[in-house]
Amino acid sequence: MNARNLWARILIIAGSIAMLIGAIDPMEGSLVILPGSGLVALGTFLGQSERRLIAYRVWVFVLIAIGVGALWGFSMVGGFGGNTGRSMWWGVLILPYLIGWSMGIWGPATPRWVPVLGIVVGLWYLVIPVIILMQSRSDPRRPVVPEALIVIGIIGLLTIGGCIGRLRKRVSG
Repeated sequence: MNARNLWARILIIAGSIAMLIGAIDPMEGSLVILPGSGLVALGTFLGQSERRLIAYRVWVFVLIAIGVGALWGFSMVGGFGGNTGRSMWWGVLILPYLIGWSMGIWGPATPRWVPVLGIVVGLWYLVIPVIILMQSRSDPRRPVVPEALIVIGIIGLLTIGGCIGRLRKRVSG
């Protein structure tokens, strides 16, 4: 293995680890996921993979960058919904982050261990809404946005489904 391919592999592994670890806390973890997806895209490019795979991983990075930018932008101006004067529909701008992250975990040519751990993270995303609902029952002053909880749960289900699909494709193909 030449040095270029070795570095490509190291970048893809490091980026994949960052994307999985950052997903534990989707808000603050976005600052780990974004550079992680960039490392995966860079590693794919350096490894001289086929153009379609490079385009896929760059697209994942772009989706994550758009969504993370929206997430932190809204955070800086006080969010959306509630008393902010901004409709909950502004939250749609954050979806590229969640979709891009999920696509990056179960996308083509990912190392087998990534979708396996992606299933674990997907299960965590199913637990997050339950934890938030339990906390809101103990403290009714905590605002709960049911739409956000539903989106988190759907992302968890899509991630689990995508990871299982990727693992099944590897077994049969």
